[in-house]
Amino acid sequence: MTRRTRRLPSDRKLIDLGLQGGGAHGAFTWGVLDRLLVDDGIEIDGISGTSAGAMNAVVLADGLARGGREGARERLALFWRRVSDAARFSPIQRTPLDHLLGRWTLDASPGFLALDLMSRLVSPYEFNPLGFNPLRDIVAEVVDFDRVRSCEAVQVFVTATHVPTGRPRTFAGPEITLEAVMASACLPFLFHAVEIDGEPYWDGGFMGNPVLHPLVERTDARDLIVVQINPLLRPGTPKTARDILNRVNEISFNSALLNSIRTILLLKELAGEAGFADERLSHLMLHRIHAEEEMAELGVSSKLNAEWPFLQHLHDVGWRAADRFLAEHRDDLGVRSTYPLEHVLWGVDRVMRAAAEAACTAEDETTDQSGVR
Repeated sequence: MTRRTRRLPSDRKLIDLGLQGGGAHGAFTWGVLDRLLVDDGIEIDGISGTSAGAMNAVVLADGLARGGREGARERLALFWRRVSDAARFSPIQRTPLDHLLGRWTLDASPGFLALDLMSRLVSPYEFNPLGFNPLRDIVAEVVDFDRVRSCEAVQVFVTATHVPTGRPRTFAGPEITLEAVMASACLPFLFHAVEIDGEPYWDGGFMGNPVLHPLVERTDARDLIVVQINPLLRPGTPKTARDILNRVNEISFNSALLNSIRTILLLKELAGEAGFADERLSHLMLHRIHAEEEMAELGVSSKLNAEWPFLQHLHDVGWRAADRFLAEHRDDLGVRSTYPLEHVLWGVDRVMRAAAEAACTAEDETTDQSGVR
């Protein structure tokens, strides 16, 4: 597939965005996008999203097609307001004590505890035989997918996991549909697999949270910014069953992202060693917008908390994180990577050493055969 080329004034920074999934925590990404959209010096070229990240991506594209930056901001706010409205009468609510203490957790919510237990014991095909998913109606109401598919302002990529093979499938262009987005956000313990072309799909976070290679291959931006919801670092050892499960989920959904970044770094190094460096790879800069300390304080149960004050809180955390990133790293865009590579470089050094040793061995063998060094 061809890559489009965009030329901007020298004072504008062209970026790509990788948006993680995370349920209601996706409101953090709403705040990040909101901050980037008010900055005329930033232009978004491509977005790859998974789960809640996919929803943010298509809502953004729809809004840009409707009314430019302000249209995108309005549409994102509308989407998250609709999510909150739909959850207003849900049995999954914080307890009065949680309200009193200002805690966002649902760990003590009878509704959450019942759902958590049911999802471990009973298949969604049994406790939800009709396959009801309230998010489906919200996305269908807010997003005009014809606009998304025809949007020229930004390229959108949505990833889901193909159930039979366990491989990621990335949807783009005319493939961006309501079904593709719902597949990307399909948690298998809560919802039926989403069928597309007769094939079942689950949440894309299992295999790509988010997938980054479409941004490398299909866009012209040199800077790729990962909007990270799930904390990479969480000090201490979890001891309770719920805390252990929370950390396992975080590690699982971050591993796909780290593997994507590790693969990109490895390809850059190998291409350079082989002397045929791909211009797009060699000039790629990696960055991260995050709020690890704030997000690490939130347990996995709060990913189902769609109360408007909580979503507004997450939006504000995301806004501040993006504002902090721009204040610290705006001048780094197009110049250098700022992603903390210590999180992803393990294994790459070992592979690179092996590649270098293999190259030296090949050179020595050639020398021995020719007799000339």
